[in-house]
Amino acid sequence: MSLTKNQVASVAYILKNGDGDVIDQATKDSPMTFLHGVGGMIPGFEQALEGKTVGESFTLVLDPADAYGERDDSLTQDVASSMFGDMSDEHLVPGAQFQAETDAGIEVVTIVSIDKENEIVKIDANHPLAGMTLHFDVEMLAIRDATEEELAHGHVHASGGCGSS
Repeated sequence: MSLTKNQVASVAYILKNGDGDVIDQATKDSPMTFLHGVGGMIPGFEQALEGKTVGESFTLVLDPADAYGERDDSLTQDVASSMFGDMSDEHLVPGAQFQAETDAGIEVVTIVSIDKENEIVKIDANHPLAGMTLHFDVEMLAIRDATEEELAHGHVHASGGCGSS
């Protein structure tokens, strides 16, 4: 069976940046399982998996446009530290991520820097992998037809249904 839209795929992968540093991975013992063709994955990854069969292994290099997009400097801004309420200094550090309500809906925002003297926090709403060329080593582990419930909900369910384990 080759992977097509509305099927569930399980893959093992290693994701590296351009320097060869491992950014993320899913193993055979703990694979990534997803509903294919519904926009839940980065576009280039889904396109590359289309038509693959169980047992197939391949390398994939995705430019930013086919992954998380180019960095957008307009998504980095300075905000008053008071916007973080009484968040403790141990949590208000560069690299910390949180969800923020924006004009585009809820987005993940990363703290870039903190200017305590001027009570300013620089935040970045770009995806952490935006602007990066991504290098994947992928192995297709399993393919199955999605259930009607998975198709209706637009995502894979654990055994027993949505939210079960």
